[in-house]
Amino acid sequence: MENYRVRTDLALEAKESISEEEAGMHGVRVEEYHPQEGDIRVTKVMIDTKNAAKCMGKPMGVYVTMEAAEMVEPDEGYHREISGCLARELQALLPEAEKEQAVLVVGLGNREVTADALGPQVVDNLLVTRHIVREYGRRAYNCEKVNEVSALEPGVMAKTGMETAEIIKGVVKETKPDVVIVVDALAARSTKRLNRTIQITNTGISPGSGVGNHRDAINEEILGIPVIAVGVPTVVDAATIVGDALEKYLEDKQQIYFSELNNMYMTGKDIDAVIKRVSFTISEGINMALCDSVSEE
Repeated sequence: MENYRVRTDLALEAKESISEEEAGMHGVRVEEYHPQEGDIRVTKVMIDTKNAAKCMGKPMGVYVTMEAAEMVEPDEGYHREISGCLARELQALLPEAEKEQAVLVVGLGNREVTADALGPQVVDNLLVTRHIVREYGRRAYNCEKVNEVSALEPGVMAKTGMETAEIIKGVVKETKPDVVIVVDALAARSTKRLNRTIQITNTGISPGSGVGNHRDAINEEILGIPVIAVGVPTVVDAATIVGDALEKYLEDKQQIYFSELNNMYMTGKDIDAVIKRVSFTISEGINMALCDSVSEE
């Protein structure tokens, strides 16, 4: 299996896949806690050194993973709890969250591919305020603080002929936001985290990296302003599924059997309903984080 590598966008899974000796654990810190809301587990992975970043294959920064086992279920109360937890974790990563800011929310992905439509559908449900605030001021909203929220759905390179990063850089140059929030579908290592996990990070994102389709990175180095990425794993590597099932029997021959599966990805049979539900949950979390409606714990 020297040439076979399980792909994942989740820092938590990257941490789980390596030994403490490999990571040089002095460079990786992990905190785990359970918020007051429902059955939600939050794990924070902090990569502090370049050596640890190299071992984990992730940029230095903070990665917050929210695991909610029932996130695929149509329970509005539970999803509201997830949105509230997401809002607080997002606020914790926002630079100068206590101040009014101009925030650009970018929904990455392909609307016509259901498992990749998370970003565009999140944008559909956002509370966009930039045009109203600029026209009428804060009095248009009954809030003490109103961030200027704008949204962008850049599409995919196959349709636009442009790198997503190029489009976002152009919009950032013209509108001059203080921070960018990108939302995208991710790839997971474990089927148990499929559609049940939200990752939030201050390191930005490399679209398509989890499925081997690397595009230009979208991060602070490229855009010149902080970039926060929010994602949900909607696909899992097909080779991972087969590998987990046959590991005990094919330990010496996985390379042969998995080579043809290494470019195939699987998702749930009800992915259309899940994406619609989860995208609304994430958009509500972002709306809450960017308004004063988020209550303190």
